[in-house]
Formats: sequence, C-alpha cells, structure tokens
Amino acid sequence: MTAQIGEKLTYEGRELSMCTNPLGDYFTLGGTNPGFESNCTALWRGYVGSWEIVDGRLYLVGLSGTLKSGDEASVATIFPGFADRVFAHWYSGTLRIPDGKLLEYVHMGYASTYERDLCLEIEFGVVKATAVHVNGVAEDDDASEGYQIGGMSVFPKGKKVAENAP
Repeated sequence: MTAQIGEKLTYEGRELSMCTNPLGDYFTLGGTNPGFESNCTALWRGYVGSWEIVDGRLYLVGLSGTLKSGDEASVATIFPGFADRVFAHWYSGTLRIPDGKLLEYVHMGYASTYERDLCLEIEFGVVKATAVHVNGVAEDDDASEGYQIGGMSVFPKGKKVAENAP
C-alpha cells in the first residue's frame, strides 16, 4: 500500500495533517458509507476529511471525494441536515499528528516517522489528553518538513482498477 494522504486538522490556529481517519470508525460502528471512488493509490479510502478542534471537541467540517455514482461528496452526504459541521461523538482513540522534519519515509499507510508526533487522546469526540512523542532529530538540515507522501499512481476517471493490481 502506498503512503496515504492525511486528513486535515485545524488545531490551535494551525493547519495540520493527521495520520488518523476518524470517519473510518464511524463507518465501522455502523454509519452508512455512501461508497467512495478511489482515484489514486495514495487515497484508497476515496475521501479526505477536514476536521477542527473547538473548545476541546472534534468536528468534521468538510469532506472532499467522489462517490462511485460520480457525485462529489460533502459532509451532508454522510450526515444529511449537517452541511457545515458534525460533532465527532462516535470517535474515541488517538489522533496522530506528525510534526517536524521527516526522519524515515515509509511508502505504506501512515508509517513514516517524523521528529515529533502530537497525539490527542479523544473520548467520544472530546479531547481528554495531549502528548508529544519525540522520535528523534533530523540529521539533514534540508530534510523535508511536515507530513507528505512520496509518490502515487493516479487512476483515469471512470476506470476501475483492481485493488491488488500490480
């Protein structure tokens, strides 16, 4: 699996990428997944959620992706009647937010290592604790900063590609 495009998070005035997919837990818990079309190997889930933490609470505030029907997805696609934001009451777990320079790139999932990981412990959508895990210091002053992916294959629009295709 290719390294994946991170979800977006606005936290303490910063725009960050997080290596956690809270909406996936919603679908696992029985929420209706409308069926997203994956258009590249760096986005197997088929969407990118935009999130924010306000007053210690996690909200889904945007969703971009294409449905298998060809329609564009939005927050209201999954949560009818909530076009602007939804409190993520279903999510309990750790939001991992890589920070600093890249220490080791791994071309799989969210496995790359950065100088630090900001970890937000969430319980039913509410931030319960924060921690910073220091993973090391980049030896190369020119090492890339912030979460990123190293490469991907993009699928032609309307073409179905088998998930296990070479």
